Amino acid sequence: MQRRIAAVEADNARLKALVAADNSDLKRAETALADSEQRYRTLFDSIDEGFCIIEFFDGPHGPLSDYIHIEANPAYALHAGISNVVGQKLREMVPDEADGWAELYGAVLRTGVPIRFERELVATGRHLELAAFRIEPKSRLQVAVLFQDITPRKRAEEALQRINETLEARVAEAIAERKHVEEALRQSQKMEAVGQLTGGIAHDFNNLLTGIIGSLDLLQVRLRQGRTTEIDRYVAAAQGASKRAAALTHRLLAFSRRQTLDPKQTDVNRLVIGMEELIRRTVGPQITVEVVTAGGLWSTLIDSSQLENALLNLCINARDAMPEGGRITIETANKWLDEHAAKDRDLPPGQYLSLCVTDNGTGMSPDVIARAFDPFFTTKPIGQGTGLGLSMVYGFVRQSGGQVRIYSEVGHGTTMCLYLPRHYGDSAETVAAAVPAVSGHARSGKTVLVVDDEPSVRMLVTEVLEELGYIPVEASDGPSGLTMLQSNMRVDLLVTDVGLPGGINGRQLADAARTTRPDLKVLFITGYAENAIIGNGHLAPNMGVLTKPFVMETLARRIIEMTGDKT
Repeated sequence: MQRRIAAVEADNARLKALVAADNSDLKRAETALADSEQRYRTLFDSIDEGFCIIEFFDGPHGPLSDYIHIEANPAYALHAGISNVVGQKLREMVPDEADGWAELYGAVLRTGVPIRFERELVATGRHLELAAFRIEPKSRLQVAVLFQDITPRKRAEEALQRINETLEARVAEAIAERKHVEEALRQSQKMEAVGQLTGGIAHDFNNLLTGIIGSLDLLQVRLRQGRTTEIDRYVAAAQGASKRAAALTHRLLAFSRRQTLDPKQTDVNRLVIGMEELIRRTVGPQITVEVVTAGGLWSTLIDSSQLENALLNLCINARDAMPEGGRITIETANKWLDEHAAKDRDLPPGQYLSLCVTDNGTGMSPDVIARAFDPFFTTKPIGQGTGLGLSMVYGFVRQSGGQVRIYSEVGHGTTMCLYLPRHYGDSAETVAAAVPAVSGHARSGKTVLVVDDEPSVRMLVTEVLEELGYIPVEASDGPSGLTMLQSNMRVDLLVTDVGLPGGINGRQLADAARTTRPDLKVLFITGYAENAIIGNGHLAPNMGVLTKPFVMETLARRIIEMTGDKT
């Protein structure tokens, strides 16, 4: 009995110990659970973003078609704009939007795939950025939603979008206004340049016309008086003024890049060496002239006589910049211009040769450099320069596909550089030699068709032809000339102006005539020639060009040359 009682007491003691241990574990578990719940609640209530847990249930619109908010933190009302949401059902809160929200969160519940999206809560006008995930297990039918109000950001984005939508229009308007201002400025500058140009032309031509008209008037008076001994003096004065007027016109055409050029492959080294003595005599003994030619200089396709005029003009300007004497250096070189160097000179990249004239004279200020190529702009005293020299050089070089650049500093001299495109033709040097004078007359009886819309020109040309023994035939416009050329009439030479009325210009007339008369010889006489008409200086065989104005002797020589009637 005692043993049994002792055993029972031992069991009781063990059971009491076990109960005490279980109570201790239970208390610890209860304490831990309370702590966990407190931390959860603290975190739940402290989150800045809105947070809620929704639970789906079967509603009147079908299974799991509605949900109820079972938990929500204080930030929910701040972000969503709806307070006391716990216990509220979706279709009671926002009946007009219920289908969309139920579809979004229902997909999360069915698939278990979290989503992130932006959506407007129309009921409160809030734009929300949301994230939703399913609370496991699925059988709980619960989804957790974390969100924040992004309405200020959305409004800023919408405002930016509106700005962007109107930005293009505002930029276009600003560009149009800028173009309008720039065009007005260009027009003002153009009118100023035109005023300067016309003023200079009027001044020079009035002087020249006075000499011509006055000489002709006095010539007429002396003929009436029978005083023929003084005729030669008046004729010489009129011819001199006419030649100066022709030179002025050529300079103007060079400036406008509309002069008639006769480009040929040219060895610039040989051209410079050939002019060296003339330049030395022109600049005088006070100026030392040094010529530095590059070995292996490329050739260029250019009107050599115009290039000679340009070089002489640059040397005269250099001389005038050194009134007390100095040095002129003429230098040639080959130049490879890459994209950067070519862009600097307003040229396409490629191979060029340069012809530079350098002096150690007074130099040019930036303001003078900026206006140096303007017509009739000159820094020389009145009567010592027309102001067309550099503008003529610039126009001629630009028309030839090159560029002119000025490098100068006041007190340290000036360098004028002509950049001319390299020509890749044959290496033969083609600077034309002077054509010898022609004497005698061509008593051939050949027929020459003269087409010009100016009656006085036709009259003079036909008189020259008759004097030479040719048979002249006249036409005043392109269609009339073409009719004659398409007939059976014999025509040994066509002499035609380039600019003709009637819809057919001189070049078109010649081309049309050569379809039936392939061997027809053509002499163009023109005051200026568009590149498209003359073919950018490339004339077909048996074609020539003579620039107006010309003296009758020159015309006679060219006609005899082209008909092959040299005597």
